[in-house]
Amino acid sequence: MIPRYARKEMVDIWEPATKFKIWYEIEAHACDAQAKLGVIPQENADAVWKAKDVEFDVARIDEIEAVTKHDVIAFLTHLAEHVGSEEARFVHQGMTSSDVLDTCLNVQLVRAADLLLTDLDKVLAALKTRAMEHKMTVRVGRSHGIHAEPTTMGLTFARFYAEMDRNKARLEAAKEEIATGAISGAVGTFANIDPAVEEHVCEKMGLKPEPISTQVIPRDRHAMFFATLGVIASSIENIAIEIRHMQRTEVLEGAEFFSMGQKGSSAMPHKKNPVLTENLTGLARLVRMTVIPAMENVALWHERDISHSSVERGIGPDATVTLDFALNRLAGVVEKMLIFPENMLDNMNKFPGLVMSQRVLLALTQAGVSREDAYSMVQRNALKVWEDRVDFQEQLLADKDVVAALGEDGIKAKFDMDYHTKHVDTIFKRVFGA
Repeated sequence: MIPRYARKEMVDIWEPATKFKIWYEIEAHACDAQAKLGVIPQENADAVWKAKDVEFDVARIDEIEAVTKHDVIAFLTHLAEHVGSEEARFVHQGMTSSDVLDTCLNVQLVRAADLLLTDLDKVLAALKTRAMEHKMTVRVGRSHGIHAEPTTMGLTFARFYAEMDRNKARLEAAKEEIATGAISGAVGTFANIDPAVEEHVCEKMGLKPEPISTQVIPRDRHAMFFATLGVIASSIENIAIEIRHMQRTEVLEGAEFFSMGQKGSSAMPHKKNPVLTENLTGLARLVRMTVIPAMENVALWHERDISHSSVERGIGPDATVTLDFALNRLAGVVEKMLIFPENMLDNMNKFPGLVMSQRVLLALTQAGVSREDAYSMVQRNALKVWEDRVDFQEQLLADKDVVAALGEDGIKAKFDMDYHTKHVDTIFKRVFGA
């Protein structure tokens, strides 16, 4: 985690103090279940809850771990210091370390997912607002970076909205998949602990029992979770790249908000750089780089090894903290983004009328001209627009073959801009509903 790209609410989920509090709750709930089953005395289970308001001493746990070389044992030793060694005698009864570690990790990932879902709602709200605002603001669509046909700025925001809405559904599914816990003991056979304990702990921690675990919860669940975060990051970059393109000096159809006192360059005072969206492109790469390690964690030896452990200690906080920051930054960029409709029209008219070439092509084929001949007739006039910046409509009106097929009024009728926006309402209903 880099503090520069971190928000406290998400960072707090991964703090050692939070982790130890979750470990404590897992152990305490397990004691309650064991007492109900008559495995341990009720008074011992009750005694564990004496520590429910304790702020566990992270430095003390680290001190114990320096000797034990085992983090869970270090925590249990520290817990006994608070509740008494005799009272804590039955804590962790029949459990293995992974029962605590894996269940805790999934609690943290569920909490992180909840924050990320809230973040996505912010992005969706911002995209919807700008889509409605610029529903009919015409701009040129580009394919291969080259002018294609007219579209609208509203449609640009709407397609990003639809993409992020799919990401929200993906994250909800990933959260559901990761929300399992395991209190199944060594190698996952429940030999030394009753499955009822697992059911009780999972209910209390907001999870579902893992249907079948080894000594660890299967890591295909985690792989899917981090893959989903990677897809969301890619969508962030998709939006960021579009905004960066729009802010280029020779395009300038949109731009990041430039605040009072902001400086764009240490050398060139005139600069207004798209630094936030460039930053988002970089942050997306950081999130995506956690995906492959998560995939590689799926293959573990037999019933348990710890090759995944060091990886998850890093990618858990890194991916969620970075994505949380990026989504909030993206929402702010979209909310404050400057839009320049006049520049959009100026850009479209750099090659006057050229974006109507397909309309003319189709009209010629409808008028009885073969597609091959129609394409040739349109292209020869279009190329003159490319080369000499002349008006496409005027070129067509001077082409006797085109005039013979369509007539002058027929040619002029193909340059109505409203033709390209007639189904915008239909698309908006598909994206946003009626």
